[in-house]
Amino acid sequence: MASNSRRQSRILSFQVLFEAEQHGKPTSEVLNLRLNESNLNEEARTFVTKLVDGTANSKDKIDSVLERHAAAFPLNEMAAVDRNLLSLAIYELLFDNHDSPFRVIINEAVDIAKGYGSESSGRFVNGVLASVAIEANNVS
Repeated sequence: MASNSRRQSRILSFQVLFEAEQHGKPTSEVLNLRLNESNLNEEARTFVTKLVDGTANSKDKIDSVLERHAAAFPLNEMAAVDRNLLSLAIYELLFDNHDSPFRVIINEAVDIAKGYGSESSGRFVNGVLASVAIEANNVS
């Protein structure tokens, strides 16, 4: 899959997770709606589905990782944009089959954070994900 298509898939995945949380809807409902509205090809749609379902199904494990690597920012106080984007990237870093190098996942998450989050979101996302990646590399 082309890198631009992966980026669009990650953006859509983030949007689905964010919207589902903000509106209290099941991720599957928001995912189906957004995929029907998108012009992504079948491979990209499959990637989005894998990311959204994987992130949602791994929520407890991801939250534990987030709490460890962003201890100064309780999950319920963390900006929703940052929390959802970090959850998505942590899923891809730790629980996916490593289709993409860590640096690509982190860079794309930082770029998305800069576009959707606050002025400090990019730095925050980068710091947390760098810490997660370092720990993952030391464990594996």
